[in-house]
This record gives sequence, structure tokens and C-alpha cells, in this order.
Amino acid sequence: MLTAIIICFGLAFFFFLFNKDFGERILKWSPLLPASLLIYFLSKGNEVRQGALQEFTPWVPEMGINLSFKLDGLSFLFTLLICGIGTLVYFYSVNYMKNHPHFIRFFSFLTLFMGSMLGLVLSDNLITLFIFWELTSISSFFLIGFNHQDKNARKSAITALAITGGGGLLLLVGFVILGIIAGSYELSVLIESGDLIAESIYLPIVILLLFAGAFTKSAQLPFHFWLPDAMRAPTPISTYLHSATMVKAGVYLLARFSPIMDGEFYWNEILIIVGGTTMIYGAVNSIFKTDLKAILAYTTISALGTMMLLIGIGTPAALLALAAFIIVHALYKAGLFLVTGAIDKTEKTRDLLALGGLMKHRKLLFAAGLLAAVSGAGLIPSLGYHGKHLIYESLYNEHSSFLMVILGLVFLANIFIVCASFLAGVKPFTGKIIAEQKPVNPLSMFLLIPPLLLGVGGLIAGVFPAFIEKNVVLPVYQSLSGKSIDPAFHLLHGLDFVSILSWLTIIFGLILYFFFKPSLHYQNTLNHLSKVSSRNLLKELIDLVKKLFSTLTHLLQNGYLRYYTAVILVFLIILIVFRMYTGFGIGFQAVEGTSIRFIEGVTIFMMVVSIVMTLYTDSRVVSVVALGGLGLGMCLLYLFFSAPDLAMTQFAIDTLTVVLFVLLLRNLPLYLNKVDRRLNIKDIMISGIFGAIITLITLEVIAVQSSREISQFYAENAYLLAKGKNIVNVILVDFRGADTLVEIIVLAVAGLGVFSLIKLKMND
Repeated sequence: MLTAIIICFGLAFFFFLFNKDFGERILKWSPLLPASLLIYFLSKGNEVRQGALQEFTPWVPEMGINLSFKLDGLSFLFTLLICGIGTLVYFYSVNYMKNHPHFIRFFSFLTLFMGSMLGLVLSDNLITLFIFWELTSISSFFLIGFNHQDKNARKSAITALAITGGGGLLLLVGFVILGIIAGSYELSVLIESGDLIAESIYLPIVILLLFAGAFTKSAQLPFHFWLPDAMRAPTPISTYLHSATMVKAGVYLLARFSPIMDGEFYWNEILIIVGGTTMIYGAVNSIFKTDLKAILAYTTISALGTMMLLIGIGTPAALLALAAFIIVHALYKAGLFLVTGAIDKTEKTRDLLALGGLMKHRKLLFAAGLLAAVSGAGLIPSLGYHGKHLIYESLYNEHSSFLMVILGLVFLANIFIVCASFLAGVKPFTGKIIAEQKPVNPLSMFLLIPPLLLGVGGLIAGVFPAFIEKNVVLPVYQSLSGKSIDPAFHLLHGLDFVSILSWLTIIFGLILYFFFKPSLHYQNTLNHLSKVSSRNLLKELIDLVKKLFSTLTHLLQNGYLRYYTAVILVFLIILIVFRMYTGFGIGFQAVEGTSIRFIEGVTIFMMVVSIVMTLYTDSRVVSVVALGGLGLGMCLLYLFFSAPDLAMTQFAIDTLTVVLFVLLLRNLPLYLNKVDRRLNIKDIMISGIFGAIITLITLEVIAVQSSREISQFYAENAYLLAKGKNIVNVILVDFRGADTLVEIIVLAVAGLGVFSLIKLKMND
């Protein structure tokens, strides 16, 4: 499993770094990567049915962070979706992205995303899972904003990254708390420590943090708005990220934690409320849109809400329905997206009002759209029929009045989904030809085969559901509950309440489809009604934050270095005085006087003279020379007190500083401008008070008996452990090497920033 992930990342970076050396001809073979991974994971099917497969590679064992991976029923399902849908998307993209100037970069980002998703669903360590979680957000940022020349695409990518990335940071906090509670970051250990977690007082906080990560990733209200905006990405990206894989990461996460959290602190109640609300909101909005991808985006939001709802219900039948519905949604939604992409590619529009009569020239594409719409609507004998029937059954058979209300909401939402499925999959092909007549080019098989395979696959799986149920659905339930369950897929269920409800859903949905005509009037009305939405509230919040910090910036960053220094010193004075006043400060003690040698007195006198000259001279040259004299005096004091290494360091720094000042003088006036005397008085007061406080603290530090255990440790072990005779160097390089490494990285980043600015100025 680790090897599969490494291969994905390796090829992604290989494509990115050497994209100029490869042509589109080589990348025609790129579908072999997900296809080979699909074959590999399929070969593990028999072992998954018998139990989970695990791999373990220590990474940072001291912190409990390991590259541990687990392939059980739930992760097996997601790996099949990632690799199976991925194979078709790669194949489709070979033609869809043909002649794009960044063709190879597209496949690099796509491969990076696929590796990140595989790592996410296979990880058995919370920290490793979080790393892959954030990698999916970063790679999706690149993919959503792939057409970076488009301002709206850039904005959509930033919005998606901000929402999902922010939720990911909250999720990390929850993971850390869970690891502290259970004493391990391994998911397998956490599941075994369910009682320990349930007794923790931090459990409510953990649950809310898990919800924050999952709801932002899976576009639940009120974080849903990033998903429709992300439809500005190329259609293969929308297919892969927003129907089959990334948006289901939150569903995967909560399903993975459901054995631990089910029944705890409103876990079920919050999931049912948020999931049900999102389900209805997405379903209703979907039929008012006229852009095909917008219709599919809102039906995706509705489907994700349904999945959250099923996790919240948490019964065996609900979990079984969840596993089936994840497969159903991936197959029909990916098919509809690919059909939409083919229409957009050939007709140059996705506007439902500008499309019609395409069946005359695109019969096979119409067949693919019809099969996907049939599965999305849940018509017999498609796989969607089984998924919808299981959802209804899981709610009805519990005989709960509360769940009967939920059943009614699901029934209502499914009516809208039936209508939306036919609007996206059938409407563009029927009716009169709206677009102007133009030469019809044959549709590339690269664009036709993937949606046809998905449509036919959904139909065959519906007619013969036993294979999918035995090898995929039942192992998912077993991995979540640890128990087995009887098969529930039946093509003909007889005439019972659930079957009648399924047929009524189809009938009312088709009535809505035939009698409801989407229009810009309805869409504008809905947009007007949704002005008070989470998107607009977030925009208002962002604008408010911008105004606040703009005001603070103009107040504090006024361009005068003297002002910045004064603010810092005044803040430090207030902080130190406050600490002293509250009793946590320094209690000054008398310090025994020591004799001052003549040479030391002369050196200090020279330093005082240098300070006075620096303050009162009008010549910049004199002030620089005086500062150099002050630094040299400090070097001499280090030498007098047996610190030659510090003296040499100080000497090098002061010499370099003086040289730099002298080099800068040629671009500055020779003489200083006269400064307002009132400013001088203010500066003298601030510096005098600060200097007095620092002096008193220094005297106190000298008087306090210090512990020398750490110094003795370094002195005794510098040579023994690090083979170095200079203790200071050993401390910086070995004992505190991590600090030094971070400092070097900071300097390197700063240097790159300066270099970029220089290059930018040169280019201008």
C-alpha cells in the first residue's frame, strides 16, 4: 500500500519537473497507472472479506507517528472508487485536455491528488491521515484553479482551500486530543479504546472538531457554497473530485469514527439534522439551475447530506444503505459529469436553455446520459433502485415516529433528485434543436467510452447485485460494525410500503420533470431569496475583517521606524511592570559591589562617548563611526571576561554592520535632518526607563544563584556525544540542531523572497 502511494507521488513530481521533456503521446498511457492500482486492490478482495490487511512502517515513533495503513471493507470500497473512476477520468482527459498548454501539468496534479486520496483512505494513523487530508485540499486547489488565467477560477480555488483547509486544522486539534486520551494515534487502537474515549471530559470538543473537518470537506451546510463554485474546474476534475472522491472524504472520516462515537453527545442528532437539512437544500436548489454542472453540484450536495444522515441514523440497515449509496452515487454522478463534459466540449455550452435535440447526432452519448439518469433516479433495474430502496427500508423498518418524519424528507428530496437527474442526463438530448446548425464532428471514443461504461456498469450491477453486495457492500458493513449481516439486495421486493414509496418517488419526480421548466426567472428569484446565505455572511465577515485590519495597519504601520521601535519598547515596559506589580516579577536584591579595573573603566568611558556622539551628531559618517566604536568596546569587554568566542563573533558582526552602513551612505544625504525636540524628549524618556529596567533585571540575575546542571551537562558531553571541542558550536549544531535548522530555513525563505523581488524589478 505504501508502495502504491509512493508511485503516485513519484510520477506526479516526475511529470511536473520534466513536463517540457514529454509530449502528449506518452501521457496517452497514463490510464495504466490507476488501472494497474485497481487490479492490485481487486486482487486483495478475498483477503479483505476475511479480515483487514495492515502494513506498518515507523516514521517518527517517539511521537507515535507511523506510516501505518489498513485495507478493510471501508477503505477497500474507496480505493476501488479512486482507482476505478480514476482510470476512466484519465482515459477521458487524454482527449478532453488535448492541446491544452498545460496538458502534462494537469496529469501531474491529478496524479498527486490520486495518491493523496489513497493515502487518506488507507491511513491507520491519525497524523498520517491528516497529512494526506491536507494534501487532498492542496492538490484540489491546484486542480480547481487549473485555468488560472480566469479570475473566477482562482477565486473558487482559494475559497475551497480556505474552507477545507480551515476545517482540516480544526480536525488536527481533534486528532491530537484523541491521541492524548487514548495514548496512541493508531486508529485500530482508538477503536479498541472506545470506553476510555467515551469517559473523557474532552469528548464533546473532539466530536465538534471532527464535525468541523468533515462538514467543510463534504460541503455540508453552512460550508456547502465552495462546491458549486468549484465547478469552474475542467469537467474531468469535477467528475473525479466532486462526485467520486474528495467530497466523500468527510463521509469516510465520520463513517470510520462511527463505531467509536455512535450514541455519544449528540453525535447522531447533529448528523441527522445537518445531513437532512443539507439533503433538502441541495435537492431543491438543483432543479432551479440552468447550468448542467451547477445542477450536478447541488445534487452532489444533497447526496452528501443523505450519506451524513445515514451515518447519523447508525443502524445496521442504515450503514448497509450507506455503503450501497456511495457506490450508486459515484457511478451515476461520474457518468453525468462526463456526459456534461462531452456536451460542453462539442457544443461549447452547458446552458440547459441553449441545448436540445442532441440525440439526433449523439445517440451513444444520449444512451450514456439516459443510463446515468435512470440510476440517479432509482429506476428498476439499475443499481440506483437498490440504493434508494435500502435507504427507505432503513428508515421505515425502525418503526420510529422521528425516523418516519426523516423518511418523508428523504422522499421529498428524492423527487427533486429524479427531476434533476433527467434534466442533466436527458433534457439536452430531447426536444427541438435550439443551437444553430453547424457541422457535426464525430465524438471521440475517449469522451464516449467512460460514461457508457459507467452507465452500463450501473445497469449490470443492478440486474446482478449479488456480486457487488458480497464483495464490496457487506465487507463495508463488517468493517464498521465487526458483525455480519444477511444479504439485502433483491431485484423484486414485492408490493410493500417501501416499494410503493419507491415507485411514487419515480412518478412524482417524472411529473415534476415534464411540467417544470427551468428558467432564468426562477434562478434569479432563488438567488434573490438566498442573499442571506452563508456565502454572503462569510463575504461580509471577510470585508469586516479587512476594514478592521486596514484601520489597524494604517494606525500602527505609519512608515516611521522610530514609531515602531517606540511601540515595541513601551509594550515591553508595560509588560515587565505588570509582571512585577502582580507579584510574578522580580524582587530586587542587593548586589555586592566589585572593583572595576582601569582598562575596563576606560573601555566603558569610550562606549559612553560613542553613544553620546551617535545621539548628538548631525553627520551620518560620524554616527556610523561612533556605532562602530560602541561595538568594538563591547568586544573588549567580552575579552576581559574570558569570552573570546563571543568577542570574535561580536567583532565580525560589528565590522560587517559598519561596512554595510558605509556602503549605504552613498545613497543617503551626508547630514541628518533636524528632529523635533519634543520627539527627542519622548525617545529619551522611553529609552531611559527601558534601560533602567533592563539594568535592574541584569543586577538581579547576577545576584540570583543559578543552576549549572545544564552547563555541566554540555561541558561533559560536548566531546563525548558530538565529538566537538567548541561547546557553543556543539549546542547549536547538535543538541539544538532542530532550532538551527528552522532558523536556516527561515533565512533561506527570506533570501528567496528577496531574490524574487530583485528578479521582478529587473523584469519590470
